[in-house]
Amino acid sequence: MKTPVKILLIEDNPADARLVREWLKEAGAEQFHLEHAERLDAGLKLLTEKGFDAVLLDLGLPDSQGLGALKAVRTKAPATPVVVLTGLSDEAVGMKAVQEGAQDYLIKGEIQESHLIRSLHYARERKGMEEQLLQAQKMEAVGNLAGGVAHDFNNVLTAIMGYSELILDALPEGHPEHNHIEEIRKAGERAAALTRQLLAFSRKQILQPEVLCLNEVVSGMTKMLKRMIPEDVELVAVLDPALDRVKLDPMQMEQVLMNLAVNARDAMPKGGKLTLETANAELDAAYTKIHPEIQPGNYVMLAVSDTGCGMDEEIQARIFEPFFTTKEKSKGTGLGLSTVYGIVKQSGGSIFVYSEPGKGTAFKIYLPRVEEVPGERGPAVEKRPVPALPQGAETVLVAEDDETLRRLIYEILQSSGYAVLEAGRGEEALRLAGEHAGPIHLLITDMVMPGMGGREVAGRLAALRPGTRVLYVSGYTDDAVVRHGVLESGVAFLQKPFVPEALLRKVREVLDGPEGPRV
Repeated sequence: MKTPVKILLIEDNPADARLVREWLKEAGAEQFHLEHAERLDAGLKLLTEKGFDAVLLDLGLPDSQGLGALKAVRTKAPATPVVVLTGLSDEAVGMKAVQEGAQDYLIKGEIQESHLIRSLHYARERKGMEEQLLQAQKMEAVGNLAGGVAHDFNNVLTAIMGYSELILDALPEGHPEHNHIEEIRKAGERAAALTRQLLAFSRKQILQPEVLCLNEVVSGMTKMLKRMIPEDVELVAVLDPALDRVKLDPMQMEQVLMNLAVNARDAMPKGGKLTLETANAELDAAYTKIHPEIQPGNYVMLAVSDTGCGMDEEIQARIFEPFFTTKEKSKGTGLGLSTVYGIVKQSGGSIFVYSEPGKGTAFKIYLPRVEEVPGERGPAVEKRPVPALPQGAETVLVAEDDETLRRLIYEILQSSGYAVLEAGRGEEALRLAGEHAGPIHLLITDMVMPGMGGREVAGRLAALRPGTRVLYVSGYTDDAVVRHGVLESGVAFLQKPFVPEALLRKVREVLDGPEGPRV
C-alpha cells in the first residue's frame, strides 16, 4: 500500500479548513493524511514534532500576518514544500511569496479540488527539482575548489617528491638519513594520491576513452574484487549478453568499481551479497523529470548493490562530497565516492543512489550508449628491462611561474647534461628565446601562468623557432590542450606531480620523437 502524502494545513478559518479536508478526502483518503493547526505557533510546533511532505499555509493568521509566516515555516522546515493560501485581493502577495521561497500559491474563493491536488503535487516536484539543482550547484562549486587546491598542491608535491629523489640518489648506501628522506618521499606519494582523487572529483583529470562493452570491464574486475571482499560476502555478476557499447576510460571505470565494492564491503561487516549488474536502459521523459540532471535517451546501466546497513536521506544527500565519511577516522578519507562521482560525470554519465537503513544500498550509473565500432588494440608489447636514466645535451627552455618547481626542473635537467634556460613568465620565455644565439630544442611550459599561458607561449615561439618541440606540464587539466578531460592527439603532456625519472624519460621521448612540435 502506498504511503499517504502528509499535509499540514495552517489555517484559522474553520470553513476553509473543512473545505480543504473534504477535497483531500474526495481525492482519496488513502492518498493524503491531513493535520490542521489554527495558529502559526501551533503549526510550527507540529513541524518540529512530525515530518510533513507539504504545508498549506494561510498568510492571514491570528498570530502572524503576511510573509512573516512563510519565513517562519521555511526556517523551521527548509526542506518542506509550501503552498501559500491568499485572499482574492492578495494575488500580488502570493506571487511575492513564490519569490520568497514558496513553491506555489492558491487564491481562496477560486480554488477547486483539482487545483488543490495539482498544486500539492507540483509543489513537491518543484521542491525536489530545486533541491537537486542546489545540490548540483554545490557539487560544482566544491569541485572547482577541489581542482584549484589540487593544482596548487601538485606544484608543492612535485618539489617535495623531486628533491627527495635527488637527495636519495646523492646519499651513499647505508647513510643514516636515508630512511628519513625515504619517509618524506612516501608521504609525498600518499599526498599525490589524494590530489589525484580530488582531480577525479573535480573532473579535471586526463581520460583515455575507448569504445567497449562494459561487461569486459566488470568481468575483468571480478577476480580482483573476490580477493578484496571477505568470504562471507557473496559476489554475483548479472551481465546483459546483448549490452550496448559505451565510450569510457576502462582504467577509470575499474576505479569506480573498486571504490563502490569497498564501500559495499564496509557496509556488510557481518556478510551479505554484493551484486554487479549491467543492462541496457531507455530513460523516458517521466524518469528524467524526476532526475533533471540526465536527458532522455538510450543508456547502458551499471548497478552495484549490497545488502548492508543502508543509509538515511541525510547521509545520502552528502555521500559524494569530498572528505565526508561515516567511517572511523582511520578507515578512510571520504574521497572514494567523490572519485566515483567525478569519473562518472567526466565520462558523460550520471549516478544515483537508492538506500534505506537496514535494507542495503544500490548505486546506479547510466552511461550514454554509442554506435561507434571498437577500435582494434595493437598486439601486446613485450616487456623489456627499464634502461638507465636518459641523458642529453640539447638546450631546453623552461617556462614555470612556481620558483621552487622551476629550480627543481633546472637541477634535474642540468645534472643530466642539458643546457637550461629559465623563465618565470611567458613574456620572459619569449625574450630569452629571442636573445639566445644557439638552437632551442625543447620548450617545457606550465599551462597556467600569470599573464601569458603555456599554449600562447608555445604558439608565439613556433613563429620564432619552428624547430622547437614542446612539452606541456600542469597540475590539472582545465586548460587549452585538454578538451573535456581528453588530451588532444599528438600533444606531449606531463601531469604534476612528477618525479625526476618521469621528467627525464618524457623529455627524451619528446626530443627523440619522429614528429615536430605540437603547439
